[in-house]
Amino acid sequence: MRAISTMLKALRSLMRPGAATPPARVPPGQRVYAVGDIHGRADLFARLIDAIEGDIRRRDRNGTGVETIIVLLGDLIDRGPDSRGVLDLAMRWGQQRPMHILLGNHEEMLLDAAEKLEVLRHFLRYGGRETLLSFGIDEDTYEAASFEEVQALLHAHIPPATLDYIRDFKNMVRIGDYLFVHAGIRPGVALEGQTTGDLRWIREPFLSSTQNHGAVVVHGHTISDAVELRPNRLGIDTGAYESGHLTAIGLEGEARWLIQTEEGANGISVDFQGLP
Repeated sequence: MRAISTMLKALRSLMRPGAATPPARVPPGQRVYAVGDIHGRADLFARLIDAIEGDIRRRDRNGTGVETIIVLLGDLIDRGPDSRGVLDLAMRWGQQRPMHILLGNHEEMLLDAAEKLEVLRHFLRYGGRETLLSFGIDEDTYEAASFEEVQALLHAHIPPATLDYIRDFKNMVRIGDYLFVHAGIRPGVALEGQTTGDLRWIREPFLSSTQNHGAVVVHGHTISDAVELRPNRLGIDTGAYESGHLTAIGLEGEARWLIQTEEGANGISVDFQGLP
């Protein structure tokens, strides 16, 4: 019921008068699905991939030949139990469809933690422990290890190819009237002048800003119970690792719709809102 309520709130905000003038658009011949912060919930992500692929098939029945682009908004890892599984799913999906993955603050911490002990301490406190265990590090060995030994375990268990894959994640992606970033942007600063620190970490003054950013910003990073669909930004981090809700937004032309996987007593269900 909570997921349905969340979707209805978001759908009402989508239809609010004056939500965007003129409406933001994806270029003709393209369709985008953006996925919010996954944070190690491979179970929710796998179900969401299936739901999105089913939605693509349904929408492509008329044979329009639309190119579908996937955007993962970052923070694939940490906090949840299966970061390795999430990365494996993303790699496989990216071999099937055009995909952009944004570097979130948690991916940034992992890459820095591999080289800097002071970052490793921070990384482990904010979900990095779960990431390392998902790569097969024995829990008892981890608990007994010093920080220097944990760093060595990181390099021994996370393949260099996986770290290189993460290093290739992007800072931002522009598609039509939408700008996809992990956390947000600094209001009043040109898009080409944005810092990676803001793109991966900012909250205020971005979240409360009402100004036109030159594009509708689609972002994650800041958790909200309901998807936040504002005239100048769309926030779709619904806290998958703690709420059991993982959200994606679909964009085509001026249309927007939501897909959410929800963990419940009877397994993982899927909710769609805004479908034609």
